[in-house]
Amino acid sequence: MRGKVVHAIQDEYAEDYSWCYGCGRLNEQGLHLRTGWDGDRTVTYYAPRAEQMAVPGFVYGGLIASLIDCHGTGSASLALHRKNGYEPGSKAPEPPRFVTASLKVDFVKPTPHGVPLKAIGVTEEIHPKKWKVSIEVFAEDTCCAMGEVIAVVMPKTFQNK
Repeated sequence: MRGKVVHAIQDEYAEDYSWCYGCGRLNEQGLHLRTGWDGDRTVTYYAPRAEQMAVPGFVYGGLIASLIDCHGTGSASLALHRKNGYEPGSKAPEPPRFVTASLKVDFVKPTPHGVPLKAIGVTEEIHPKKWKVSIEVFAEDTCCAMGEVIAVVMPKTFQNK
């Protein structure tokens, strides 16, 4: 299942907003999650590091929650960017940034460590500035977690511009 996102929405974010621990490309200590399109669904791949363990052999649940969180906001950004007529990797204006209004995580099965993870998202616009993203996280062919993110366009109060 080793996959790679070639054109990630996170690559398009302005430097001022690229410091998130989960998906910020400029955060040296971060996870560097990258979210892109796979047809009409979104996808993020991640290989957990050795220290991201709950108990030997299994991934820490907080990492799974972070994966769902950042995949959700990245997916919402991708969806609105596409709705506006743009795709990552094109000479497009900066995409909209989202923040998490709600995060729900259900741990379906223990997530084995040492296996690459794949988050798959389906987006649904529920307001011009609010999107719902339904997410499943897989370790190989096994769904280990399901989640839902309600993402809202980043408020102006978050912006330094």
